[in-house]
Amino acid sequence: MASASQLRSLLTNEGRIFGTDGVRGVANLELTADLALALGRAAGTRLTVGPALIGRDTRRSGEMLSLALQAGFQSSGIDTVDVGIMPAGGISHLTATSGATMGAVVSASHNPAPDNGIKFLGANGAKLTDLEEDEIEKTLRSPNARIPTGSGIATRFQDAKAFQRYVNFLASVARYSHRELNLAIDAANGAAFKAAPAVFGKLRANVTAWGVEPDGNNINLDCGSTHPEFLASRAGGRIGLAFDGDADRLLAIDEDGQTVNGDVIMAIIALAWKEQERLKNNVVVATVMSNLGFRQAMEGAGIELITTKVGDRYVLEAMQEHKAVLGGEQSGHVIFLDKARTGDGLLTAIRLLDVVAGTGKELRTLRKEAMVEFPQVLKNVRVGRGAKLEAAPHLWEAVRQAESELGDDGRILIRASGTEPVVRVMVEASSQTAASDYADRLAELVDHELGDH
Repeated sequence: MASASQLRSLLTNEGRIFGTDGVRGVANLELTADLALALGRAAGTRLTVGPALIGRDTRRSGEMLSLALQAGFQSSGIDTVDVGIMPAGGISHLTATSGATMGAVVSASHNPAPDNGIKFLGANGAKLTDLEEDEIEKTLRSPNARIPTGSGIATRFQDAKAFQRYVNFLASVARYSHRELNLAIDAANGAAFKAAPAVFGKLRANVTAWGVEPDGNNINLDCGSTHPEFLASRAGGRIGLAFDGDADRLLAIDEDGQTVNGDVIMAIIALAWKEQERLKNNVVVATVMSNLGFRQAMEGAGIELITTKVGDRYVLEAMQEHKAVLGGEQSGHVIFLDKARTGDGLLTAIRLLDVVAGTGKELRTLRKEAMVEFPQVLKNVRVGRGAKLEAAPHLWEAVRQAESELGDDGRILIRASGTEPVVRVMVEASSQTAASDYADRLAELVDHELGDH
């Protein structure tokens, strides 16, 4: 575990502690209880009143980090409300509806079990902006944190009714009966292990569930939305719903066992909502990772598509700017601005199933009608921490050559992950073979020049 001197060294380092989705790292090595306490104290110092609402996923390190984070808030005079294991969307919803002045999610989402993370939410349930995170980090590095004593020290409360309030909220969103739906659920042994069966059971769907036996170490392990093939092999003609560790994303499986990713989910919902005149301002927001087929589908339907860089906070900002009600990412993060300020895989599932129930069409039919996906290959290459893409000249020379060869029939996107030491290589082409060949070639160059050898 990091010592006090190691924590001081981290805080005096010039690098930014917050990444694209909060603070993440290997629990007890990079993200320590000391750092969690310091983050809580810094965030609490910036508040004038509380409480701060805290929830977590099922990782073994989650309780340690959650309690340390809460101790930090309490040491700055801010009460905390502990809602325990809760999907990220639930923590967001409860923060926005409970009168909390801040929320925090202790989770590393789709990352493996040894990792963990902390991300802060504003009083409206949305992730903090980069500027707001910078202010917390500035306070974190300052020696002038608020240090009350005596009755000024705050305390911890537990909200035993929070889970049921969240389940009731989700169930209230459904516009159609789900009684005739046969569902296969994979909760990834994560934060949705109780919530997903409870919600869809309340909606009277016929539910079979996997990934609902967390042991602290099996979150995302060969299951969930990071491994949709697990559910696809077991769904048996049912509609599959695969969540990740904090359940802020959804990948669906249709009746043929085909994966329905975030692009297809958004296309299905956007087209249905346009027909129902529910698509506010006739606009959808997506990221640069969205498939060319999605872009063509929106153009063909006369729907304006706004594109952002990767990250659901950037999707939210664009949605607010353009007054959109629907936006999201290919990975399955989808935001419905009429009901939430962040991605919620359970809410996404309800909205998708509402289209199935409302149209009377099978999901496989809706998938085929919504869009035609260009073959797309994504390679994740582990790199050394601190590796810089700009320090790989041979890679960029190869990218320019590949782009010239693909022309208008494909595209290449290479970017560093903001949540783990990984470079993502994405290639779209007119054929699966071409996409795979280019992706393999470029991934090898990333590994050669930046790999963690």
